[in-house]
Amino acid sequence: GLAGVTDPEQKRKIIGRTFIEVFDEEAHKLTGVDFLAQGTIYPDVIESAGARTGKAHVIKSHHNVGGLPERMKLKLVEPLRELFKDEVRRMGIELGLPPEMVHRHPFPGPGLGVRILGEI
Repeated sequence: GLAGVTDPEQKRKIIGRTFIEVFDEEAHKLTGVDFLAQGTIYPDVIESAGARTGKAHVIKSHHNVGGLPERMKLKLVEPLRELFKDEVRRMGIELGLPPEMVHRHPFPGPGLGVRILGEI
């Protein structure tokens, strides 16, 4: 799917679409699971909002912001959606999560695909 693709935004969309297709296929195999909890935070919403509102340019797309299928088996829950990263970390500390978990750098959703310049 990424052969010949050099544009990072196009790579994001291809990787996001593939992720969603595989996720949805696997979700249908699950039983006794009703919810999908996502770690979407407010900067994800801001960066992806341009196309939806028409008020700003998309900084970068996020498959978890507006990219999920309209009809999913699981109900979406985004408890952190209106928080910034520092607020999420403060919450993690208050909840007693280990510091190595609270302060680790998250692996990017589209992975190294968009970090590699040019064609993969």
